[in-house]
Amino acid sequence: MSLTLQASGVRGREVFQLYLIKPSHYDDDGYVIQWRRSYIPSNSLAALYGIAEDCAARRVLGDEVELRVTIKDEMDTRVVPKRLIRDFKRLGGRGLVAMVGVQSNQFPRAVDLARPLRAAGIPVCIGGFHAAGTLAMLPEPTPEIRAAWNLGISLFSGEAEGRLDELLCDAWEGELKPLYDYRNDLPNMEGTPTPFLPREIVGRNLGWISSFDAGRGCPFQCSFCTIINVQGRKSRHRSPDDVEQIIRKNHAQGITSFFITDDNFARNRMWEPIFDRMIALREAGLKSNVIIQVDTLCHRIPNFIQKARRAGVVRVFIGLESIAPDNLLAAKKKQNRITEYRTMLQAWKSVGVITICGVIVGFPNDTPARLKHDVEIIKRELPVDLVEFFCLTPLPGSEDHQTLHKNGVPMEPDLNQYDTEHVTTGHPLMSAEEWFGAYRDAWRSFYEPTHVETVIRRAVACGIPAARIEPTLLRFYSSAVIEGIHPLQAGEFRKKFRRDRRPGMPRESIAVFYARYGWEILSKRRRLRKLTREYRGISERIAADPNAKNYRDLALTPVVEDEALEIFSASESAKQAVEKVKRQKAPLARAAAG
Repeated sequence: MSLTLQASGVRGREVFQLYLIKPSHYDDDGYVIQWRRSYIPSNSLAALYGIAEDCAARRVLGDEVELRVTIKDEMDTRVVPKRLIRDFKRLGGRGLVAMVGVQSNQFPRAVDLARPLRAAGIPVCIGGFHAAGTLAMLPEPTPEIRAAWNLGISLFSGEAEGRLDELLCDAWEGELKPLYDYRNDLPNMEGTPTPFLPREIVGRNLGWISSFDAGRGCPFQCSFCTIINVQGRKSRHRSPDDVEQIIRKNHAQGITSFFITDDNFARNRMWEPIFDRMIALREAGLKSNVIIQVDTLCHRIPNFIQKARRAGVVRVFIGLESIAPDNLLAAKKKQNRITEYRTMLQAWKSVGVITICGVIVGFPNDTPARLKHDVEIIKRELPVDLVEFFCLTPLPGSEDHQTLHKNGVPMEPDLNQYDTEHVTTGHPLMSAEEWFGAYRDAWRSFYEPTHVETVIRRAVACGIPAARIEPTLLRFYSSAVIEGIHPLQAGEFRKKFRRDRRPGMPRESIAVFYARYGWEILSKRRRLRKLTREYRGISERIAADPNAKNYRDLALTPVVEDEALEIFSASESAKQAVEKVKRQKAPLARAAAG
């Protein structure tokens, strides 16, 4: 679905057409991954639309030029270059197609969309993490970057606040530069145009969720992360007034759910004033449901978790990554301490917030047996509600990718595979098949019915209704095992178009394509119905249990000193981490005793 914004005021004599497109990427059969309704809204699209809306209102191209902005999210809207070309010609041919928020796995699709547009003489600019990350971390532009330039595609590296004017003016004059490089000039976010998606666009995602970033930048140095090398390590933030404006603008169109996309909201220096403002809005009647992302030490920040819940936080994503300290050390994730995991998770459970933890498969010390054992420990000892598993991926723009590139280590050449669910480089202890098998087994193990019952019982015991958590459990698992796609890029009812196949792959005949697509739909629906009945039966049984709120198990048992848990003895590095904590606490204990 798309939506067009026209500048206010008297219609100008000329029209400048700006298309903001968030591309998807291809599945293993070469078809664009697309849904009737997607799950995750695009914050990049929201940010660029807000900036473009401001440009249109200010008439940056002059009073006699009408700026029309059309937005398309390919995750839930088909993008056909021929139709874009036709629209450009109909409107006089003046404009720009901007591919926004393009990640590494989406870069091939973005270029494929751009190729016919450039052949028709339409200006195209690609922005997002791939362009910014590769240019920031590698000494020379990579082959796919040079290939894009050879097609006449411009690249935008950096953030668009205060910079979109220049891009639009250059496009209007027909003088786009090959590169707009603002990586070393990160803008102050306060007072800038706020992210916004109109209701027509928000309605294309299943939960009617909009998104915004309250801040950018993270102080940590995780080697697999691209965000710190693109957005920086210094906290930049919107003001409480900015956040209030976002919430009020969305409430005015009936949107009350938000994903705050800060990579680590707990390290946003304005977290408390922002939460205080959101609490005040809730008390005034503007109630919102909010999802945030935080680190594993957020519970140590006084009042953070309590205020998060009062501000409307209902779900929180936490990058757990691993329960093995040697893995965390290898990834420079020193802030994650396994001795704090249960305390942190129980703190979130105590206020009724659903926890979603990320776990990475494929660290240097991982083996299939070790990963299987680690997942069993997580299931038994940690009160986490949902887990998202990821294959360790050397994403362009990360330190991991930079190191492998410098050392000449082979990596998957097809960027389409860099979606964290494919194996993209070698491993010292596992073959590619063993690695991917361990990844799929982790999903199956965590979401098998017996553990799903445990998760729902824990949730009910902590005040979270069974009917609230069961659909998310179902969505996560069905995305991974039925659709074969990570939940972050999944949606409701997969759409496929015969002509939208990756260039270089043969176009199937009408009979073959629709026979296979029809069988896919029927078989997936059948499997989904079966899984839905199973999960819903568990949920309804627990909801009807009068003693459900009294459920307790090891994961919910209050944390005490010197716990004899397997997470603390599963590896030599775990034992060393526990001993280190004991040494650190010893002087404090002696001082208290004295």
